[in-house]
Order: sequence, then C-alpha cells, then structure tokens
Amino acid sequence: MREPQMCQVVCKISVGEKEAKLLKEKIEDEYRVNMILDNLPLVVPIQRVDQEGAYFYQHGFHVGAKGKYSGSKDEKYFIHNHLSFTVKYHRDEQRDVSRIVAFEVKPYSVKHEYEGQWNDKKTRLTTCDPHAQRIITSSESPQEVEVGKDIIFTYDVDFKESDIKWASRWDSYLLMTDDQIHWFSIVNSLMIVLFLSGMVAMIMLRTLYRDISKYNQLETQEEAQEETGWKLVHGDVFRPPSNSDWLCVYVGTGVQFFGMLLVTMVFAVLGFLSPSNRGGLMTAMLLLWVFMGLLAGYSSSRLYKLFKGSEWKNIALRTAFTFPGSVFAIFFFLNALIWGQKSSGAVPFTTMFALVLLWFGISVPLVFVGSFLGFKKPTIEDPVKTNKIPRQIPEQAWYMNPIFSILIGGILPFGAVFIELFFILTSIWLHQFYYIFGFLFLVFLILIVTCAEISIVLCYFQLCSEDYLWWWRSYLTSGSSALYLFLYATFYFFTKLEITKFVSAVMYFGYMLIASYAFFALTGTIGFYACFLFTRLIYSSVKIE
Repeated sequence: MREPQMCQVVCKISVGEKEAKLLKEKIEDEYRVNMILDNLPLVVPIQRVDQEGAYFYQHGFHVGAKGKYSGSKDEKYFIHNHLSFTVKYHRDEQRDVSRIVAFEVKPYSVKHEYEGQWNDKKTRLTTCDPHAQRIITSSESPQEVEVGKDIIFTYDVDFKESDIKWASRWDSYLLMTDDQIHWFSIVNSLMIVLFLSGMVAMIMLRTLYRDISKYNQLETQEEAQEETGWKLVHGDVFRPPSNSDWLCVYVGTGVQFFGMLLVTMVFAVLGFLSPSNRGGLMTAMLLLWVFMGLLAGYSSSRLYKLFKGSEWKNIALRTAFTFPGSVFAIFFFLNALIWGQKSSGAVPFTTMFALVLLWFGISVPLVFVGSFLGFKKPTIEDPVKTNKIPRQIPEQAWYMNPIFSILIGGILPFGAVFIELFFILTSIWLHQFYYIFGFLFLVFLILIVTCAEISIVLCYFQLCSEDYLWWWRSYLTSGSSALYLFLYATFYFFTKLEITKFVSAVMYFGYMLIASYAFFALTGTIGFYACFLFTRLIYSSVKIE
C-alpha cells in the first residue's frame, strides 16, 4: 500500500498454436478482463467526447485489440500485456490511515525486450526500466499474438491521494451521465397517464353519473324494458369465467410478483441494496419471492372461493408450481447449455439445489398456508345476483374483437416503461451499472396506474356493448404489454448487441422470455384487480329491480 511499483515482471509465456487460437478468439469477441481490489471493480477511464475533463468508466480492460501496421493491409491481433494501475486512496488525518477509493487501469501492448539470460522476475527489461527512467506511456511497438513468440507480462502500480471519501467511493462509478433522458422518459410516461386518467375521469363522472341517475329514475315498466348499455348485463357480469381455476393461479402469481417488486424497490430507493454488495439485489428478490408465496396462496384461493370452487388444495398446488416450475425448466435448460460450453458463468449444482430447497422448503408450504387462510375467509359477496341462464351476447363491432382490444391495451403500459427498459437492458447485457432506483420506482408507479386505467377504460366499453366476458379480457388487456416487451427485446438484440454465437443468443432470448412471462403476470394482475373493483363499484351503485 502506497508503495509505487514500476515495470514489475509477472511472467513470460511462449505461445503455442492452441494458445494463439484462444487469444485471437477472445480478442475478436472483445472479451474483457475483470479484477477486484477492496471490493471495487477495475475500470478503464475513457475521456468523454462531449465534455472536457469528464470521463466515463468501462468495466474491465479488453484482452487485446485488432489493428494494422502502417503500410500493411493485414489485420493483426495485439495483446494487452502491460497494465498501468492507478490506485487512489483517501487519507484519514485523525487516524492516520488510508483507504482505497478508486481502482483504475490503462492497458498497453508492448513488445518487451531484455538483455542477457532470462531470469524470471529479476530480468532487466530494455523496453521498460525504472532505473533508466524508461516508462511505458503508449503502445508504439505492440506485442503481436503469433505462434512461437514469447509474451512478457508486466505491470506498474501508482498510488494517488484523492479527495473522495471512502463512504462515497461508489459515486463516480454510478455517475449518471444522461439523467435528462430519464426525466424525458418520466415526462413521456406522465403524459400517457394524464391522458388515460382524463379518460377514466370522464367515464366515471360524466357517463357513469348520467347512466346511474338515468337507471335509477326508470320508473315505468316500458322504460325498464328498453334498457341499454352495461346495466343490461347485470345478471351475467359476475358469472364465473371458463377456465376460472387458471385465472386464480395467474392472479396469485401476479400478486406474488407485485409484492416482491414493491418491497425490493422500496429497499433499493432507501439505499439498502448497494452495488458494492455484489448479488445483493438478486438475493433480496429471490428471498422476497419465496416469502411472498403467502400472498399468492391467499389471493388465488379467495378468488377461487368467489368462483364457487371447493378444491382449494388443487389451486394451492397449481399456484406453487405453475410459474416457478416453467421458469426453473427454462433456467435449467440454459444452465445446461452454458455448462456444456465449460463457461464459468454456469450456476453450480449446489446453488441449483439451494434454489430448489427454497422453493420446496419455504415457498410451497407458504402458498398452502396462504390458501388455507384465504379459503377460511367468508366469500366475497357479489353486488348483484347472477341469472340462472346466461344471456346471449349481441354481435360486436370489429374494434371490440377480443384479440384486437387486447393487443391495443398492451401498447400504453409498454409505452410508459419503454425508455427505462432500454437502460435496464443495457445494464444487464452491456455490463453497465444500473443504479437509478428512484427513477425506476417512479416508472413502476406509473406502470401500475397505466395498467389499471387502460383495463378500466376497455372494460367499460366492453360492458357497454353488452359483452359480459370481462374476467380474462381484463387480465390479458394489460398483460399483453409483455408481448411488446419481448418484441422490443428482439429489436434490441438485432440493433444494439453483436452476439454471433448460438449459445449466447439462446441465453439472451431464454432470459428475456422469463422476464416477459413475469411482466405478463404482473401487469395482467394489476389490470384484473382494477376491473374487479371497477365492476363492483358501478354495479353496487345502481338499483336493480
């Protein structure tokens, strides 16, 4: 600590055919080398073009670079074999201790030469000699990757005092360079919300107020027979839908997600999930998901009892296994693929076992406990009685076609989150820090409002055209935004990422499929509960003879 080192020799290796092929592949695919010092990741400071004296940090340094010698047309591969580290420290005057606050590197490619015999680390290099004040500051004569050539690896370490305090050493890593874009995203989303809120308010105030007062004034028998609009279907609106069991399961799953995301974001906004604790976010989310099983079981069995179901254990079982089971299957398949590639990114079997243990040991029992508690509660009362015989649904206009209205419904919730989504994808797939949880929390709130409002608006139009099959439609209307999410992820893959390997592409689409599936459950549930409350509200406020 605080002792600079110059031109330290690490080792000399001779490059065989296998090594040369491997190094060239890694340089071609732009692999980076990552290191950690005192829990800080190694970064390469790169000068920003638009601002003088401002830098942005690249995670890790590239293994090497491709280039051409002047006057030659052949492209060669050069390896970064000299690393010039800069360790910044902050001195605490009172206690006379120094703490590391930054860890930077400048990589160089240098064809090292030495005199005399090779004597491991004691060899004196002619290209880099601290005694002769020869310091490496550029890659003028670079080290080529070629079979039969030796590569000598060296490094410098320089210590610099810094004003950054230890407590705020992460700030420069997480420096937001483009927060205008985030504000633009928030404003864009708020516009959508205002537009929808206006529509909902209009429906609620003008139409509903007029409708309800008109319905309540229908005195004579003849007028009562000429009713139109949503009041006509009062005897069918709370009729249980087809496949009501699956609706209960998916609503339960969505509630589980909603609880997990809400608690995670609150903790993240309050600063509990610091990026210095690597994997903290993922661990928190997994544990919360497991414990939210209680809510999943409760909400699915409450809804099941409303649909006059009696087999609550069956529903609990499906809620506990449908979503986690399918996600685990995709995850296991992807993991087997990268395991086959002998990648260090594969999840070890012990971790897999721990995940299964969490699922079966905590999540499943909690879903059952939740289901039991939900089923014991008294049934939710419907505000109007359901007729014995279902009424016929009149022919619908083309724009009320279920598929059309479901696809239209997903556009607005997706539009509200789409700019923030770009940053999240960039941080996951392009290894940049994502730590703007304040923005994310705002976007999440906007998403909730958008999903609820679009579902209510479309549900109202549907009931007005005397179509009472709203249960599934309300879930799918806002849930269809997941389809747009997946399409956007595909667009992102082809425009922003340069993935050429098959396994990497499968990994990308596999993980994005899981994310879209989760987003479907989340947005669908929000839309469903919004409509559920909306229909109960409007039908409880009219007098039904």
